[in-house]
Amino acid sequence: MTGRVSRGNRGIRQATLGAARPILGQNRGVDRVDEAKTPSTLSMPERIKAILIGSSGNLVEWYDFYVYAAFSLYFAKAFFPAGDQTAQLLNTAAIFAVGFLMRPIGAWFFGRMADRHGRRVALTTSVLLMCFGSALVAVTPVYATIGIAAPVILLLARMIQGLSLGGEYGTSATYLSEMATSDRRGFYSSFQYVTLIGGQLAAMLVLVVLQKFVLMPAELDAWGWRIPFAIGAGLAVIAYVMRRDLHETEAFSRATRREGSLKALLAHPREVAIVVGLTLGGTLAFYTYTTYMQKFLVNTSGFAKDTATLVSASALFIYMLMQPVVGAISDVIGRRLVLIAFGVLGVLCTVPLLMTLQATKDPFAAFALIVAGLAIVSCYTAINAVVKAELFPTSVRALGVGLPYALTVALFGGTAEYVALWLKQAGRETDFYWYVTACIGVSLIVYATMRDTRDDSAINKS
Repeated sequence: MTGRVSRGNRGIRQATLGAARPILGQNRGVDRVDEAKTPSTLSMPERIKAILIGSSGNLVEWYDFYVYAAFSLYFAKAFFPAGDQTAQLLNTAAIFAVGFLMRPIGAWFFGRMADRHGRRVALTTSVLLMCFGSALVAVTPVYATIGIAAPVILLLARMIQGLSLGGEYGTSATYLSEMATSDRRGFYSSFQYVTLIGGQLAAMLVLVVLQKFVLMPAELDAWGWRIPFAIGAGLAVIAYVMRRDLHETEAFSRATRREGSLKALLAHPREVAIVVGLTLGGTLAFYTYTTYMQKFLVNTSGFAKDTATLVSASALFIYMLMQPVVGAISDVIGRRLVLIAFGVLGVLCTVPLLMTLQATKDPFAAFALIVAGLAIVSCYTAINAVVKAELFPTSVRALGVGLPYALTVALFGGTAEYVALWLKQAGRETDFYWYVTACIGVSLIVYATMRDTRDDSAINKS
């Protein structure tokens, strides 16, 4: 059932087919019907299974993406000419940021796909694309072998991964929010960041295992950094197989309009502006305390690489456990109060936390400070996905959640490392702390003036 139909006949076609709509993208010789089961007939164990499988692919995608950040301390010298450590990290951070610039394109492409053809089609396609990007990094020769082609290929691989991840966020946030029951939507949708953090944590744990038990430092520098990229490519294939059998969401199955276009999205300008505003401070704080923190501990606080990795990984584990707790709290007191808590605490505590962390030499103190920062950020990360999903109707939800978010992350989250390292190299590192604080302050204004999406949700609007 791949033929095009006129806009006037679309409603008739969808009403007739209903839950028996063929699932696109199943490369099994014929289009496959979704087991005659609509999400409304799913039992709670089946619904939970769908949520876990949907979010597990998210873990793999984010593992693949964050392996780059976790191992950049080792492979920076492999792709760039000899120089001081900050300069090499600055080059790798620049390519990391370019990956983020591809995310809006991915959010548009996969959001449009998800809103027109289904959440599952977009989820399975995006994870395959991530597999290719990771495999490309794993096999790319170093600068000493092929010269400038090495960083060019690395850049291409990051662009592919950025494209994939741009589609992953909006589609998975939409899928989890639509699949969850209304009274537990904050709790279940928080698993997007559980798996997102889990992917980052898995990348760091692979690094810890390689550092402590498998390879010598010289081996990690020479070739060992390729191992996690190869692992990621293999995991992405497994995630694809799991996602092929996902149930489509009830909200999408019963939708009478499936637009997924920029024109349709721009009919919701206030919601788009809210997504940008609520994301701005949160994404910058998130990337400051997660991907950049390992480098901060090495390059600013003066910790050894393996100690910095262990401290960061331990803090991330605690952070991961916080997400469902905060998500459940939002189901009780509302989303808006939780977001305001992040804004107020972020404005008051960011500079003191980072200033103290800069001066500490005790790994236990560093761990406590990072956990404190991550506890504040949890009030954003645990619920930001569900808040965005609750802002938009079904016909443009994946695109509405993904595109303005991806644009904001590209400008503020993806550049966090680069801005921090650039200011450090310029001798003005503390300016970065105030920059983070100011961005959180802007988001706080949005939190204070927006509606509480728990009580005024668009999830059931087509």
